[in-house]
Amino acid sequence: MPVDPSLVGREFPAPASLTVTAERVSAFAAAVGHPQSPGEPLPPTFPIVLAFGAMQAFLDAERIDLHRIVHGEQRFAYVRPPEVGDELTATLTVTGLRQIGGADIIATTSEITDETGAVVCTGKATLVHSAAPGGAA
Repeated sequence: MPVDPSLVGREFPAPASLTVTAERVSAFAAAVGHPQSPGEPLPPTFPIVLAFGAMQAFLDAERIDLHRIVHGEQRFAYVRPPEVGDELTATLTVTGLRQIGGADIIATTSEITDETGAVVCTGKATLVHSAAPGGAA
């Protein structure tokens, strides 16, 4: 079954905020194959940790299976780089939806903010959703 077009404009906050710690940054950097030394800037893709929490909240709320999603595109636009000590939150907004060849193309924007509510960066992603045989999501 296709994803409901009325989702466009809906917001899905991540279930929890995340405190950026040196340990989290180190673990992320190692996981993506780029270990770093203390004091280096955070890897530019680190905000995906938070954006993924918001995306999972969206998938759970809409009963969309993650294994039916292909991540088509991801990009980040920064107001400022995140830093160790920041308390970050994310809210995903579904910004577009279209169907092509039986697949849903879902455009999302995740706004990452700090503890003051200031925007740190915005992540944009395109998700390709393939419905299950027989129409289940």
